[in-house]
Amino acid sequence: MTFVPVTRASVSDLVFGQLRDAIVSGTYRTDDALPGERELAAAFEVNRHAVREALRRLQQLGLVRISQGGATRVLDWRVHAGLDLALSLVRSGDVLPVATLVRDMMDMRSCIGVDAARLCARRADDVARRRIVRAVEEFADLAPDLTAMGEANIAVWRLILDGCGNTAYLLAFNSLVAGALAVAEVPPQRRATELLDVAGHRRLASAIADGRDVEAAEQARSLLTAALTAPTRKDSRA
Repeated sequence: MTFVPVTRASVSDLVFGQLRDAIVSGTYRTDDALPGERELAAAFEVNRHAVREALRRLQQLGLVRISQGGATRVLDWRVHAGLDLALSLVRSGDVLPVATLVRDMMDMRSCIGVDAARLCARRADDVARRRIVRAVEEFADLAPDLTAMGEANIAVWRLILDGCGNTAYLLAFNSLVAGALAVAEVPPQRRATELLDVAGHRRLASAIADGRDVEAAEQARSLLTAALTAPTRKDSRA
C-alpha cells in the first residue's frame, strides 16, 4: 500500500490543540463547562464531527469529562492527566505551565534510573550485562563531545532499563526520552558534570556486570543527581 504524505494537520487536530491549550493554560478552569458541540463547531467553522473527535481526545488525556446529553466539564489536569499530556504538548511545540517542570522531570529520571540500575544488577542476564559494559565504553570514546555523549547516554540507559525487567519503568523512560517531557530539551551542555564522569559510568557498568545491586544504585544516584549547569543564552534559543 502506498501512503500519501499528509502536509497539514487535520481539522480535529487544530480544534483539539486550541481547546487543550485553553484548558492547560487556565482559560477554562476546573469544573467549567465547555461550549456545546454546536457552538464550538460554529466558533471554529468546522463540522460537529471534528469537534466530537477533538473532545474525545481531550477526554482520553484526562482534561474533560463528557456527559451524554449534558455539559462537557473541565477536569483538573494535575489530578487526572498523565505523561501523555506532556507528550501531546511536545508534539505541538508547547510546554506545561509549571515553573519547576525541568526539576520535576529530572527528579523522576533519577528515581527511575536508580532503581532500574539496582534491578538490572539483580536481574539482567549475561548478554545484557556485556552489552551495557560495551555501550559504556562506546559512550566513553565520544568524550568530550557532549552532544554525541548525550545520545550515547540514552542508549546506555535504554539497555539498563531493558535489563531491569520492569515494563512500567521502560515505558516511563520512553516518555522521558520522547520529547524531553514538555519542558523543552535539557541540552547536554547543561549535563556536562554527569556526562563527563566517564569513570562513574564505568563504575556503574562494572557494578551491574558483577551483580552488585546496592553499588549500582549508589553509582546511578551519583550520576543522575549531578548538578545541572546554568543555562546559557545559546541554550535558551535551542
